[in-house]
Amino acid sequence: MNKKSIEDIVVKGKKVLVRVDFNVPLDENLNITDDIRIQAALPTIEYLLKNGAKLILASHLGRPKGVGFEHKYSLSPVAARLEELLCKKVTLASDCIGDSAKAAVASVKEGEVVLLENVRFHKEETKNDPDFAKALASLAEVYVNDAFGTAHRAHASTEGVTKFLPAVAGYLLKKEIDIMGNALDNPKRPFVAILGGAKVSDKIGVIENLLKKVDTLIVGGGMAYTFFKALGYEVGKSLLEADKVDLAKHLMEEAKVKGVKFLLPVDNVVAMEFKADAEHKIVDSNKIPADWEGLDIGPVTREIFGKEILDAQTVIWNGPMGVFEFPAFAKGTEAMAEYLSRCKGITIVGGGDSAAAVEQMGYADKVTHVSTGGGASLEFMEGIVLPGVAALLDA
Repeated sequence: MNKKSIEDIVVKGKKVLVRVDFNVPLDENLNITDDIRIQAALPTIEYLLKNGAKLILASHLGRPKGVGFEHKYSLSPVAARLEELLCKKVTLASDCIGDSAKAAVASVKEGEVVLLENVRFHKEETKNDPDFAKALASLAEVYVNDAFGTAHRAHASTEGVTKFLPAVAGYLLKKEIDIMGNALDNPKRPFVAILGGAKVSDKIGVIENLLKKVDTLIVGGGMAYTFFKALGYEVGKSLLEADKVDLAKHLMEEAKVKGVKFLLPVDNVVAMEFKADAEHKIVDSNKIPADWEGLDIGPVTREIFGKEILDAQTVIWNGPMGVFEFPAFAKGTEAMAEYLSRCKGITIVGGGDSAAAVEQMGYADKVTHVSTGGGASLEFMEGIVLPGVAALLDA
């Protein structure tokens, strides 16, 4: 999927509307607790400013009701943090369309920055309302999408505006589609995918798509217990999607037909209850006691999975191996992150909880790429065309 980027167009003297993903976590005092998403947008912002663009940034934050301004979802803390990072003034417009936005944009000069207020203060944003998209687009002459995290949603600021402005990719979006696209379409082999997380139902499309591409598929996390059930094992009180057992059976058969090595945990850390300090022990996958629940992969499994990772030339990982919020049940997820950091091949962490785990554990700079999109990277791995990407100009 080859799309035009900011380097393929002239931006000097032009008003450039950039959709960024500044959906950052805030504490109760509205202080930003993690600014990684702002940092991730800096290469695009700095390139455009250096090349004489008049910069207009648009983003959402949280899930406001869509009926106007809500103080707790204002982009005001983001504007302040961005000023610090850029060492230059960032003008925050009090709305994203209308007179205040027009006034802020009217006076912006080359190399200056205006941040529009939260686009989701208008319900028309998520409805992809054409009039709202047109009003946003009217502020600029060129559109840049650098928000991979929202590229899977056809919203006014991600897809609607492209009907009114020439649209290209920013560095972050381009990096996501290039690195993940290459890994999926033209991988160096062996190609290993690791899937974790709670539910099989969240990953059906991903598994089906990956079975056409990978050499080895590793399944851990809560979703493994549905596969255990399909093998006839007792799973106790572990997470189980009873209505997906037949599907799990079918997916394992499909892997066999396609010659894909399908790996499930061989041992598990099981606990008496779902608590951080719960009594726990290690059992084989076919020996889970009826009143216990599986909360992590066991030590033998970590080694087996780890060997596959170290032998791989391409690895994609999405979803934790256990309840990594509880230290006692984070060892499987930590082990995957550590093995990934030692793999000599291309290593990609596909957004969401696994990205958070890699960041927390200090391995983010030791893998090839950590995706900034949870839902977007999952849909990308599923082979779904993302509307925010599809709408951009082809290279």
